[in-house]
Amino acid sequence: MVRFLLQRPVGVLMTFIALMVFSVIVIRSLPVALLPPIDVPQILVKVQYPNASPEAIEQNVLAPIRESMLTMAGLENIESQAGSETGTIRLTFDFGTKMELAYIEANEKIDRLSNSLPQDLPRPQVLRINTNDIPVIRVQVIPKAGIDLAEISLLTENLLKKRLEQLEGVALVDINGKQEKIISVAPDLPVLRALNMTEENLIQAIRFGNEELPGISVEDGQFRFYLRLATRVSSPEDILGLPVRSKDGVTVDLSRVAKVQYETKEPLGFHLFGNQEALVITVHKQATAKMNDLVPQVYAAVDRFRGDYPQVDFDFSQDQSILLKAGISNLQGSLLFGGIFAFAVLFLFMGDYRTPIIIGLSLPISLLISFLVFYAAGISINIISLSGLALGLGMLIDNAIIVLDNIVQKRTEGISLFEACVQGVNEVMSALISSVLTTLAVFVPLVFLSGIAGALFLDQALAVTAILGVSLLVAFIFLPMLYLFFFKGKSQIINHLEGDSKIFIWIKKQYKKLYSPIFSHPKLSMAVFLLLIPVSLLLVKFVNVEGMPKVEKLDAVVTINWNEPIPASVNKSRTLDLLQNLEKTYSKAEADVGVRQFLLFDGEGSIQESNLYFLFEEATSKEAFLSAFRQNLQTQYPRAIVETMDAPNAFDQLFASDMPYFEVRWRDLVGKKPIPVGQMETWLKDFPVKDYSLGLGLQQEPSVVFELDAAKMALYGIAPESLMQKVRQLFGTYTITDIRQFGEITPITLRQDQKQVDELLTSNAVEGKDGQSYPLSQFIRINYQNHYKYVTADKGGLYQSVALESDNPTGHTNTIREWALDKNLGVAFVGQFFKDQETIRELTGILLVAVLLLYFILAAQFENFVQPMIIIFTLPLGIGGVWILLLLTGSSLNIMSAIGMVVMLGIMVNDAILKIDTINRLRQQYAADLDPTIALRKALDVAGEIRLKPILMTSLTTILALLPVIFSGGIGADLQRPLVYAVIGGLTIGTFTALYFVPLAYWFLAKRGR
Repeated sequence: MVRFLLQRPVGVLMTFIALMVFSVIVIRSLPVALLPPIDVPQILVKVQYPNASPEAIEQNVLAPIRESMLTMAGLENIESQAGSETGTIRLTFDFGTKMELAYIEANEKIDRLSNSLPQDLPRPQVLRINTNDIPVIRVQVIPKAGIDLAEISLLTENLLKKRLEQLEGVALVDINGKQEKIISVAPDLPVLRALNMTEENLIQAIRFGNEELPGISVEDGQFRFYLRLATRVSSPEDILGLPVRSKDGVTVDLSRVAKVQYETKEPLGFHLFGNQEALVITVHKQATAKMNDLVPQVYAAVDRFRGDYPQVDFDFSQDQSILLKAGISNLQGSLLFGGIFAFAVLFLFMGDYRTPIIIGLSLPISLLISFLVFYAAGISINIISLSGLALGLGMLIDNAIIVLDNIVQKRTEGISLFEACVQGVNEVMSALISSVLTTLAVFVPLVFLSGIAGALFLDQALAVTAILGVSLLVAFIFLPMLYLFFFKGKSQIINHLEGDSKIFIWIKKQYKKLYSPIFSHPKLSMAVFLLLIPVSLLLVKFVNVEGMPKVEKLDAVVTINWNEPIPASVNKSRTLDLLQNLEKTYSKAEADVGVRQFLLFDGEGSIQESNLYFLFEEATSKEAFLSAFRQNLQTQYPRAIVETMDAPNAFDQLFASDMPYFEVRWRDLVGKKPIPVGQMETWLKDFPVKDYSLGLGLQQEPSVVFELDAAKMALYGIAPESLMQKVRQLFGTYTITDIRQFGEITPITLRQDQKQVDELLTSNAVEGKDGQSYPLSQFIRINYQNHYKYVTADKGGLYQSVALESDNPTGHTNTIREWALDKNLGVAFVGQFFKDQETIRELTGILLVAVLLLYFILAAQFENFVQPMIIIFTLPLGIGGVWILLLLTGSSLNIMSAIGMVVMLGIMVNDAILKIDTINRLRQQYAADLDPTIALRKALDVAGEIRLKPILMTSLTTILALLPVIFSGGIGADLQRPLVYAVIGGLTIGTFTALYFVPLAYWFLAKRGR
C-alpha cells in the first residue's frame, strides 16, 4: 500500500490538500463551548408558597409531589427540602436516562396533581440541569442617581432581555434583582369605623370596580359588539373614585376611607453591584453556539445599550469565556513550543536541517485534519476535547520521529531512497499501530466511568483517538512522500554516522558505559529492578488525593446566613454596610441578597442568606481580605454562619456536590414526623460521636406561633374562615385584585400599619354572630418558640441528620445503630464517602480491563504470551516516577495528573513495543548465521543502539514541549501543571526502563526459551 501511494505523489498531495481545505471549512462550523453539552441527570422542582411554613409546604405540597415522582423510570434518588415560603425537590436519575422524556414526565405528574395541591399555590417550576445552564457572562444593570429601580426593571424585562435574546447563539436570558410596582390601598381604620364600615367593604368595592365581562357580545341591527364595563380601573386615581357602601347604606368615595398610591412591592431578594442596588442579567448559550463568538456579541450589544439608555450604567462580571481562552492559549503554546523544541532536539540529534522541517509540516497538517473527525463524531471545541488534542500532540511527534529515524536507518544499510522510504514505513507500521492501540487500551476504558466523569472522558478519548489515527495516516503516507521530495537528487546511500550529530554520538557513548555494567551483572541488576516495582507502587500512600487541581483564582464567594428571622430589607442593609466598609480592599463585588429570581437557580434560596462575589487584583490580597472579613463579621454578628470559598468556575459547578462527606440520617419509625426540638436536643447529648455538624433538618430558627382559642370563638360566634382571612390581611401580602393591561400585571394590595404583632392583634377586630366586633387578641395567644428551619425528606420519607467530621466515620456505625435502636429510630448512612468508594471500585475494575486489553494487543503483536509481561512490568516503574515528582513539587493526585499518567504510560508502552519489535526482528535475522545465545546478545546490543535515538527524542520532545507550562501563570497553566508533572516524572523513569530494563528482562525470558 505504501509503495503504491508513494508512486503517485501528486494524487496523495492533492488528497491531503483537499482534506485540509475541508478541515478549514469544518472548523468554522464547529461549536465552541467551555464544556461538552452534558445532560446532568437531575431535575429540580421549585415551589414558591408565600406565607407558608416549612411544615405546611412539606405536608401539603412536597409530600404528594414526591410520592408521585417515585414511580419515574430510572430514578436513582430523590431529596426534598421545605423552608419558609420555599421548597425544592431534587430528582437524580441513572446516568444515561433520556432527560428530555424525564422532564416531560415530571411536568405531566405536576399537572395531574394540580387539583390536589393548594388552590393559592403558584404552579411548581420544573427545571432541567445542564452544563449549558452555566451562564457565559453576567451583565450588571445599574440605575443612575434618582432613577426608579422598578422602572429599570421594566426596561430590563421588556427591552434589554429581548434584545439580548435576539443575539445568535443565546438560549436564555435570566434576570435577578427585579422590583415590581404595585398599587397599595391603606385603609383609614378610624374613619371606616365611624362610618360603620370594615376592610371587607373596601375590598368588595375595588373588586367590583375592576370586574371585566368575559366575552359577552350583543347585536345592534346589522352589527355585533363586545360588552365592556366602563367601571374598570387602571390607576390609583380610578380607584380613589370608586364608591364604598356600608351595611347601613351609607355610600362614600373610596378617597374618604383609604389612601391609594403606587409603591414598590416589598421584594424577597435584591441584587447589589458594589454598594449600589442593581439588576443582573445572566446570558446562557445554545449547545451548538460558539462561546468565543457569543461573548463579543454581548459586549457589543451592551455598548449599544449605553448609547440608547443613558439613565443606566452597565458592567460585566464572571466572564466564563476566560477559562476557554486559557485552554485555547495552552493548546497554542503547546503547539508553538512543541514545534520549537522538536526542531531543537532534532537538530541536536540529527545532522540534517531537512528532517525537522518535515516534522514541522506534519504537525499542523495532522492537527488540522483531526477536526474532520470532530465534525463526524459531533464533538464541540471545548476544554476537554482541546486537552485531548494537546495530549495527542506529544504522541504525534513520536510517530513522525520513529518513521523518519527508521527511513534513515534503512538508508545507512545501503538501500535506495525510494526503497528506504517504503521499507522504513512497512517495518514499523505494525509496531506503531500496536502502540496506538495500546495507548487507547489504557485511555479509552475510562469512558466507562459512571456519571459525568465518564461523559467528559468520552470527548477526550475521541479527541485522542482522532489525532492518533490521523498521525498514523500522516506518518505512513505524507511523511515518506515529503522525505522523498526533500532528499530527491541527493546521495541515495548515506554513511551510518551521517545522520547522527556529534551530541548524539557522545550520548551513545554514555549509554554504552552504563549498558555494559548492567549486563555484566544481570542477576543483581534484575533484582534491583524487581525490588523497585513494589516500592514504586507503595509511594502512592504519601501522595495527597483531590478532585481538581488547585488553581490560583483572583475571585471568591462568601455565603452569609444571618441565622436570624430578618426580612430581605434588613439583609440588604447589612450586606451594603459590609460592602461599603470594605470598598477599597477589592476591585469588584456583587451580591445576591435573599431569594434569587433566576429561573435556572437550583439552590435552596433563603431570605436570611446573602451570596457575595469578590474579584481581587492579587491572590495575596484575596487571602488577607477573606480572613479579615470572617473575623469582622463574627464580631458584629456572632450568630451568622459564614462560608468562604473560591468562586466556582464551570468545572467546579459541574463536579461540585452539596452532599456531605459522611451523613447519618434517622427517621421516626412510629410517628413518621420530625422529632420535637426539646426531645432531639436531649437525645443528641448522648450521641456516640462528638465531632459532627447539624444537618438542615436539625437547624433551628425562632418563630411566632399563633394558638387559636376555639372555645371562645364558638362562644362569640367567630367563624374560623373570617378570623384566618383577617390574619392573612394583617400579616401576609393580601392581593385584592390585579390590573391587567397589554401583558403588564399590576397587583392592588391591602396595606397595613407596620406595628408589633401584639399591637396589631389588639387594634384590629373580627365580627361575631351578633354583629359585634371583638379584638383579635381575645382569640389568639402568641408564643415565641424555636422551630426547625427546614423539613428534609428522601425516598424513605422525612429524616433528620448530622454530618460526621471524624477521620474514621465508618468506625462509629455500630455504636450509632445502637443509639438509634434504643430510641426506635431507623438509621441510614449516606454521603460522598460512599460515592468515592464506588468510584475507586470502578476505577480498579476499569484499570484491570485496560491491562487485559493491553496484554491481548501485545500478545497479538509479538505472537508471544510472555513478552507482553515485560512491558506490563515497566508500567509500575513509570508510575513511581509520577509519584516522586508529585511529592517533590507538592502536587496532588487529581483528574489532571491522572490524565498525565495515562499519557505517560502510553508513551512508555510505545517505546517498549518498538524496542521489543526490533529485538525480535534482529534476533530472527541473526539466528541463521550465529549461535542462539550470541544472536540474542547481538540483537539486544544492536536494537539498543538503533532505538536509542527515537526513544530519547520522543521523550525529550514531549518533556521539553511541556516545560513552559511549569513556568507560566494563569488558570489554564494551573490546570495543566499537575498533568505536566505526571508526564515528566513518569517519562524520566520510563525512558531509563525502556533503555535498560526491557532488554534485561528480554534476556532472562529468552534464556529460558520464552
